[in-house]
Amino acid sequence: MHARIRAKFGAGFPLEFRAREFGISGVSLSSHSTKSVIQLQQRLGYTFRDAALLERALTHPSLLPERPDAAESNQRLEFLGDAVLQLFLTEELYSGYPEEREGLLSKRRASLANRSFLALLAREIGLDQCLLLGAGEEASGGREKDSALGDAFEALLGAVHTDSDYATARRVIQTIYGPLEYRLAGHLESDNPKGRLQEHIQPKLGNNALTYEVLSTEGPPHERNYLVEVRLNGQAIGSGRGTSKKAAEEAAAREALGSLKRG
Repeated sequence: MHARIRAKFGAGFPLEFRAREFGISGVSLSSHSTKSVIQLQQRLGYTFRDAALLERALTHPSLLPERPDAAESNQRLEFLGDAVLQLFLTEELYSGYPEEREGLLSKRRASLANRSFLALLAREIGLDQCLLLGAGEEASGGREKDSALGDAFEALLGAVHTDSDYATARRVIQTIYGPLEYRLAGHLESDNPKGRLQEHIQPKLGNNALTYEVLSTEGPPHERNYLVEVRLNGQAIGSGRGTSKKAAEEAAAREALGSLKRG
């Protein structure tokens, strides 16, 4: 049966996307991409009725030249998902902060929808492991890029909306974000820790005082775990782990910021 699916739709695509077109339900597949996509839907609390929409939401533009059978990338769904997300955040902030003026509400909304924060959310739900990238983009670290992750996150929301309705998309977004007060007070305070650490160090010691070094890389290619150390003029001031170099560097920077505050 798996051979029939691959023959019709190509070997490069996760099988579960097309399983339903053969009347298959709950097929057990061993590939990492398949498990990642199943886990993604579990984290969303939503299973797609039209698997092609999920496929499109995960398809980075770099894949199209290599996959002529892939009709479309996630760019149009990104456009729709951006609007869905903006409406959700506007409604939630408007009702949740009744005393605030437009300017501050807009600032809060921008903080909750900027590219780096959407990339953070994408990593939280495992979207980075599900992206379908061209070989060149994969080799250049496209799976870790905030731009690719932020775009795919918005496309995913657009796909949920198209597959269902706004009320369902709203519920999925609420599942991902949780209480906005928590996001605003917690996650956003730690947003861009590398930038904040640089801002703290640069005025006194210059632009090149901070360096980041990967101390170890563990696990198979699809489950990498990095240990990174941040150094100030050669002296270690923090370390951190993450499933990407970027995430590990940010964790190291957060630790360094905490150490500097305590010192």
